[in-house]
Amino acid sequence: MTEPRGDDRVLPLTRWVAIAIVPFLAVAAFLLFAFPERTGELFAWPIAPPLSAFLLASAYVGGIWFFIRVALARRWHRVKHGFPAVVVFAGALLVATLLHLDRFSQNLSFAVWMVLYVTTPFLVAVVAIIQRPHDPRTPDPVDVVIPARWRVALVAIGAAALTVGAVLFVVPALGVELWAWELTPLTARVTGAVLSLTGVVNAGLVWDSRWSAFRILFQAQLLSLLAIAVSLVGGRDALLWDRPMTPVFVVLIAGALVLYAVFTLRCEALTRRAAASVPSRV
Repeated sequence: MTEPRGDDRVLPLTRWVAIAIVPFLAVAAFLLFAFPERTGELFAWPIAPPLSAFLLASAYVGGIWFFIRVALARRWHRVKHGFPAVVVFAGALLVATLLHLDRFSQNLSFAVWMVLYVTTPFLVAVVAIIQRPHDPRTPDPVDVVIPARWRVALVAIGAAALTVGAVLFVVPALGVELWAWELTPLTARVTGAVLSLTGVVNAGLVWDSRWSAFRILFQAQLLSLLAIAVSLVGGRDALLWDRPMTPVFVVLIAGALVLYAVFTLRCEALTRRAAASVPSRV
């Protein structure tokens, strides 16, 4: 007997995929944060300066939170908008890998990297397609409609991040010349892939105004932004202040962190107010 459509159910396959991905992200984030100078030995390829390693690790930090929440989710619509972002991110990293195979180390980490990125974008896409009919497109019993002004602002931020990410990916030479720290063509494309996450997630706000559909994703983005901000402080010696992009990037990260925090706290306050207005059942 088939499951009814629109039941908001998270399928067992979705949970198992999330559970399988988390350990890879956790190990990668640990190696990149703890041993940035030994990435050629311990990671899939040598990354310099450490800021590039930290940026990729920051994306993994948000991914860890997201996939843990997917594994524990009770409703599909609460995590659905993260899956297209993962497909684009992982797909971009696969393409970047194939374009720069000569840069990678011939070690176990590279073998794991290849297996992960050859399979993840396709597996996550299949899961998203299978799960798609399960979203009832209705709000949670206690939910908030994201105000239009916030949606416009966040979509604009996402579009800017996606545009910059696409330029870095397609024309990495611009990143090598202009970015806030030294990049190679490979790390320029990886940076572009990281920036795509915000763009694809925020694009969902164009057609979905349920806070419940973005709450987990903005928690993940906040964790990533916090990790990037801490990384910029820790890796500040690598910042090239003679490049105009450097102060712009630092200000944008700080501003995005504050804006996302204010937005999340505002939506949480509205949710609590909505919950308080719901009559309790005796």
